[in-house]
Amino acid sequence: MARITRKQKEARAKVEKNKLYSLEEASALLKEITYTKFDASVDLAVRLGVDPRKANQMVRGVVSLPHGTGKDMKVLALVTPDKEAEAKEAGADYVGLDEYLQKIKDGWTDVDVIITMPAIMGKLGPLGRVLGPRGLMPNPKTGTVTMDVAKAVAEVKAGKIDFKVDKTGIVHAPIGKASFSADKLVGNANELLSTLIKLKPTAAKGTYVKSIYMSSTMSPSISIDTKIG
Repeated sequence: MARITRKQKEARAKVEKNKLYSLEEASALLKEITYTKFDASVDLAVRLGVDPRKANQMVRGVVSLPHGTGKDMKVLALVTPDKEAEAKEAGADYVGLDEYLQKIKDGWTDVDVIITMPAIMGKLGPLGRVLGPRGLMPNPKTGTVTMDVAKAVAEVKAGKIDFKVDKTGIVHAPIGKASFSADKLVGNANELLSTLIKLKPTAAKGTYVKSIYMSSTMSPSISIDTKIG
């Protein structure tokens, strides 16, 4: 078992066991217990009262975080030549088609988001085994398959993220960086949570938001009061 460092002990001591924190309290506390030398990512883990194995209880969507993610998202735009200029102007890091399809086939996946056009999806089908497990397969539901490529690229660069409940019923999503002010973390968290609530499946019964935890890279988790909104 790995030894707990002094800083880890100090961080854990600041988080009260069995206490449910407000988003404001959690965001302020998180900045105190994050001790990494790099700008740590801040994540929210929300356990939902759904059964993801049932299609009518799947929770998936997109949200534009008002203060961005703090991460420079690498975007690949797989587009036809007539769309290349607008993709580049919107900020796409990589723009093209056949050359990048070949690179992906060869194992290259050094991007965060892939945006493409409906006519090109047929070419991406054979690459599902490479892109699927990495969450990179474009999807119309998340706005990454569209004719308005420029808008899609700009939204991702500005802080639009997509999320999907995992097989255990938990949604994991980034809401910023440890360098963000507590107010910005609260704003991003509220936007994500309100979006999740709007997406509540009609087939979901009982308590919908079962638990919420906020954490940063290597920090303890902070339990948040689910009575939100």
